Formats: sequence, structure tokens, C-alpha cells
Amino acid sequence: MSAINDPEVGALAAISAALEVDYRQGGDPWVGSPFAWIKTQQSRRRGKVGEQLVAGYLAAKGFDVARAGDSEADRLINGHRVEIKFSTLWEAGVYKFQQVRDQDYEIMICLGLCPFDAHCWAIPKTVLRQQVIGKMGQHGGAAARDTDWMSFLPDKPFPWLAPYGGRLADAAAALERLARRSPTR
Repeated sequence: MSAINDPEVGALAAISAALEVDYRQGGDPWVGSPFAWIKTQQSRRRGKVGEQLVAGYLAAKGFDVARAGDSEADRLINGHRVEIKFSTLWEAGVYKFQQVRDQDYEIMICLGLCPFDAHCWAIPKTVLRQQVIGKMGQHGGAAARDTDWMSFLPDKPFPWLAPYGGRLADAAAALERLARRSPTR
């Protein structure tokens, strides 16, 4: 669209811009967010973006990050097989980390994005087996066996998640502790 040439239309546009703030408050909370573009992507592509965000963040923090080389894990981080799950905030105000499977990985990183905040957890698979896998069925309720999921409010995660993150820095510290162990392979 071309620039506005008519000064009257320009005045109307300025009034419209001033009014937008009033109407936006009850509208889309993602407007103006640096993460808003992610919400426009298809579901599968969002997952890939989440993986790239985690990989980039951890590489910037000094972790050794590489592709896993198979579909059982997303990345090798300091030699450990890591699965990455990603969620943007749902309209109900929750994160939903989906398609949790019992695959060949040692740690699962869950990154959740709000419009202007982020949360992250680095969870050992042993804990996932105790708390999620086979217990939080995604398809067919608790009786489901193929995939599980976790759904919770960002400010009220499951208590058992506390040692594994919350804030980005907390998750990085948890991952560092977990990565001190020798890889299981």
C-alpha cells in the first residue's frame, strides 16, 4: 500500500493509531511481541523454530550443540541426547508440551513462550518416566500409551519441575548439572 497523500486521511489515520491502543488491550496479547511471528507459523514449523531457539540460546551460553542425527532425539548437547518440546501460550493461558514419547534421549528441554516472557525446563528422562510417560495420555486420556503431554499455567508448573528450571537461566543451570554426568551412550 502506498503512503497516505491526503492530509485529511493522514489525520484520520493518526486518530485510528491512537484508538488502536485502547482496543488492543482486550485483543491479541501477541501484538508487539518479539515472538508474535512464531504464532503465524504452522504447527510443525513452530516446533522447528522452538528447536532452533533452544539450540541457539544454549550455544550462546557455551554449550556444545549438534544435531542428533536421527529422529529419536533433536540435539546432542554436551554429548547428551536431548529432545526439545516447544509451546507458545495457549488462549487458556497454559503451555501444552505435546507428543512426549519414550524415545532414545536422556533429557527433555521444554521451552514455553508468552508474548513478553519465556520459561524453560531441562528434565531428565528418568523423571519424565516417573511423572509423565504413560501417565498423561495425550490421545485417549490417561489410558493412552503412544504419546503423553504436559499442560500447566506458566506461573504454576508441576511442583516436581522446580529443580529443572522455570526461568531460562534456571533451565540452563539444570542442564549444566545434568550434562556433567557421562552420556548414556
